[in-house]
This record gives sequence, structure tokens and C-alpha cells, in this order.
Amino acid sequence: MPLISIVMPAYNEEANIKPAVAALVQTFEALNKKYDGNKKYDHEIVFVSDGSKDGTFETIVEERKAVSSIKGIEFSRNFGKEAAIFAGLEIASGDAVIVMDSDLQHPVDTIPEMIEKWESGAEVVEGIKLSRGKEGFFHRMAAGTFYRIMSFLIKIDMNSSSDFKLLDRKVVDTLLTLPERNTFFRALSFWVGYKREEVYYEVRERQSGVSKWSFRSLVRYAIRNATSFSTLPLQLVTWMGWLSIVFGIVLGIQTLVKFFMGTSLGGFTTVILLILIIGGLLMLSLGIIGHYLGRIYEEVKGRPKYIISKVTDNISDSVKGVWKK
Repeated sequence: MPLISIVMPAYNEEANIKPAVAALVQTFEALNKKYDGNKKYDHEIVFVSDGSKDGTFETIVEERKAVSSIKGIEFSRNFGKEAAIFAGLEIASGDAVIVMDSDLQHPVDTIPEMIEKWESGAEVVEGIKLSRGKEGFFHRMAAGTFYRIMSFLIKIDMNSSSDFKLLDRKVVDTLLTLPERNTFFRALSFWVGYKREEVYYEVRERQSGVSKWSFRSLVRYAIRNATSFSTLPLQLVTWMGWLSIVFGIVLGIQTLVKFFMGTSLGGFTTVILLILIIGGLLMLSLGIIGHYLGRIYEEVKGRPKYIISKVTDNISDSVKGVWKK
């Protein structure tokens, strides 16, 4: 029977682990009741504790005692959601893998529809948000700005997309062959291609706790992913250079005309403005180039995406420490 893996990154989600397990087990029990004996699905739940500071991993271990389908790993520190997703993809062994949040804002009742589309031939089933749920104004504005910028930079409409998606095994294997360490799962799952279908869902309220995404973390996330997935900011440096040249030519012509007409005045203000404008553009350009140099530096060092410190008893101890392919 087909095996469906559910990958769930978790950071300080101790209170959400048990409800997530119960909801998933119930979903697959209900799904299997709909089919005859030759068309049932097995499943596994892969939790990745991203260096949680609460008892997230201990709760995963406890749930593992009661539910044999649970697998769990814990990072040695917080490496970020992108690293947690790819660690889960490494551990997952299913014929299809579903990535979703452990706070159940991604509704489990959408899973049967995803599986149905996968059985019909889809190799990537994309979860599309109909709404963002109940979020604060500033968080909604920050998230909306982030996705608009990323859509512009990577030429993919990400305004309603999410990490909630089903991937066929061939898609997972393709993603795992990509060598870069600065990954952006949501964009890479578009980049690899394959036959794609969509399902639509309403974002649910968190079962417990609060969002780990602040405005500052969203900005850092945007900058990191923009410079790791798109070269458009580098082209912006060229555009700013041309703008400076055009501005300089216009100002030069104006100055020469005034000089030959005998109406030229002291240019202290003009000089100060030029220095400020050109200096600002130069510093911004250096900052953009610096971000790309930082990404190159991180890639060249060749450090792993994550380090695994603990695993549940159904995962080999050989994966502990630095994960190397």
C-alpha cells in the first residue's frame, strides 16, 4: 500500500504535538474507511524539532510510545524552518510527502483531497490560502509585503502559496540532490517543475502558542531568500549606476548652459546633494553586493544545513551529528 509521509517542522510547539498527532491519525483512519481493502494508505509522521527550548522533542518521544508511525529528530540548535523541512524530507520514506505546520494552521482535512489529486497524476499538489486567518494588521502587512517582493524577485506568484504541499517521491528526491545550503523550499518546489495541481484551504487558528514570525524575522527571511534565489537585486546595482550617470549628465548640461550664459552661481548646495545621493547609492550597492558575497561565503564553506542531536528509537543513531550525503 502507498506510504504517505507527513513532515512537520516544530519550534517550541510542545503543546501542539499531541493534538497534531491525534488529528493526523484520525484523518488517515477516516480516509482508509472510504476504500476497499486493496486501496488503503499507510502513513508516518516525521517531526523535526528545530532546536526547541521547551519540551517539544520530549513530547514527540512520548507520543512515539503510543503511535508507532511517529518519527522524530531534534537539531543541536535552531537552524531555521528551511533546514527543518529539508531534514524532514531526508528522513521521510513515503511514496508521497506532505509538508505542513505542526500548529495545525494547515488543516488536516485537506490531506484526502491532496492524496486524491496525487493518485490522479499530480506530482506536486500546492496548498493555496484563501485567507490568512486572524492576524494582526502589522503582521498581515509585513507578510503581504514580503510575498509581493518575493513574487517580483523570483517571478513566481507567492501571495497565496505556502509550505503546505504534497510532493511525489521523485520530486523529493530531486530536491534532495540540490547542492545549495541556503534553501528556499517554497520557491524551489516551483523551480523543479513537474505536474502541478492546487487545493484551496482556509488558514486555521493556532491550537496553542503564538506565531514565531516577527516583523524583524520576516525581513531577515526575505533578504536571505531573495539573495539566495534571485540575482535581481544585483541588477538593481547596475540600474542605480545608470541612474547616477543620467542624473550627472543632466546636471552637467545644466551647469554648462548656465556657465556660458554667465548666470552660474556658487554650487555648494548642488555639490552636497550630489555627494549625498551618489554616496547613498554606493553604500546601498555595496550592501547588496555584500549580501551576495555572504551567501557565496556560506556556500563555499560547505557546512551542513543542520546538525542532529537526538532521534527517536526508530531512526538509526548514524544520523546524529553532522548529516552528510
